[in-house]
Amino acid sequence: MSRGAAPAPPPVPRGTRVVVDAERVAHGGHVVARHEGRVVFVRHALPGETVEVEITGEGKGGRFLRGDAVRAVTPSPDRVEAPCPHARPGGCGGCDWQHASPASQRRLKAEVLREQLSRLGGLDEIGGVPLDEAVDVVAVPGDRDGLAWRTRVRYAVDADGAAGFHRHRSGRVETVERCPLVTDELDGIGVTRQRWPGTDAVTTVASSGGDRSVVVEPASLGRSLPRDVNVPGLRGRGWVRELAGGREWRVSADGFWQVHPGAADTLVDAVRTALDPQPGEHLLDLYSGVGLFAGCLAPALGEDGQVDAVEASARACADARRNLHDLPGVRIHERGVASWLRWTELDSVDLVVLDPPRSGAGAEVLGRVLDLAPRAVAYVACDPAALGRDLGLVREAGWRVASVRGFDLFPMTHHLEAVALIVPPA
Repeated sequence: MSRGAAPAPPPVPRGTRVVVDAERVAHGGHVVARHEGRVVFVRHALPGETVEVEITGEGKGGRFLRGDAVRAVTPSPDRVEAPCPHARPGGCGGCDWQHASPASQRRLKAEVLREQLSRLGGLDEIGGVPLDEAVDVVAVPGDRDGLAWRTRVRYAVDADGAAGFHRHRSGRVETVERCPLVTDELDGIGVTRQRWPGTDAVTTVASSGGDRSVVVEPASLGRSLPRDVNVPGLRGRGWVRELAGGREWRVSADGFWQVHPGAADTLVDAVRTALDPQPGEHLLDLYSGVGLFAGCLAPALGEDGQVDAVEASARACADARRNLHDLPGVRIHERGVASWLRWTELDSVDLVVLDPPRSGAGAEVLGRVLDLAPRAVAYVACDPAALGRDLGLVREAGWRVASVRGFDLFPMTHHLEAVALIVPPA
C-alpha cells in the first residue's frame, strides 16, 4: 500500500443482511444507499424507503456493495405488489421496477435522464428552462399499466430445456410459465410451455402486421407450435410484417424492430416534430436499420428531396431496399457509419437522424456530422449515459441542445428512449 493510501475496506460476506436508508435512484435500476461509509447499489428498493438489504456482491476493490432489498421496513407510498412472482430478489433479472407504480417508474426514469444530462453532458437547462421542467419521461399511447407490451422476446433455455430469463448478473435461467410483459399474441405461441432440449435460446415475434415467428438457436422445430407460426429456415418465411408511419415494413424475424407496439410511431412523430423536414431538403439517416426514419420522413422532402441512409447490417439493408423501393429519392449505403462519414464526398446536408446503438455515436461520428453543418440533428438514444456524454461533446463544439424528450418504451425495466434536438450555434 502506497504512503497515504486509505486501507481497503473490510469485505462484507455475501448473504449479510443490513438495514439502510434508500436515498436516490441510480442508472441501471438501482437505488443508492450507504452502509458504514460505502455506497450500496440496491435493487428492489425505492427512494425514501428504509429497507433490509441482503448483500449480493462487491465492486472492484470493495469500493461499493451490491444488494437486494428483501424487506421494506418503511415502504414508499409508490410501492406496489409486483404483478409477476418472478420479479423478486434472486429471481428474473428482466424487470427492475415492478415494485413501483407505473407513474413513479416514469418519475424515476426522468430523474435518471436528467442526472445523466447534467453530470455527463454539463446541461443545467434547455432553452432557458431548468432541467427539472424541461425534461420528462412519458408513457406511450396505448400503455396498459406497463403490461402486455413486448412483441419480441428472446428466451434463454436451461440445461433441462425449459425457457425463461437470466437472473440479475447471472448465467442461471429463471424459468417462467408466462411473462406478464408479453402480448397475448406472443404468449399464445407457447414457447414457455414446452421443452427445448439442445437449444441455447428461442426468439419469438408477434408482429403488428399479424405474423408470428420463432427463431431457435440452434435451429429445430418445436413439437407443439401453432400451425401459423413460422420457423425461419425450417417452416414458412424468415421475415415478418410491421406497421408504422402509415407504411408496411418487412423485418427479418430476428432483426431489429422496436418491441413496444407504440414505439415506432412514437419515435417517428418525435423525430418529425423535431426536424420539421421541408420540401427539397437533404436528410442523412445514420444507423438507419430497415429504413423506418428514412421512409417516414422522405415524403415530406418531396420530389426534389434526398435521403442517404447508412447502415452496417447487410440483412437490415436488404430489408430496407425492399421497404423503400417506392421512394426514388432514398439511397441506401451498406457500410459502417464512421467509415461512410470518413469517405463520403458530401460537404453539407440539411437534416440528420442519429439512431446509434446503446454505446452511442461517439466523438468521431458526431464531429463529422457537425462538420456537415445541418440545420437540425435528431438524436434517438436508448441509453441516457451515452446520450449525456454525446450531448456534452456537442456542447463543447458550440452547438445547442434545443430539446430532450423521454419516452417509457420499456415499462417495468430501467430502460427508456429519448429524442434530443441539436441545432447550430445561435
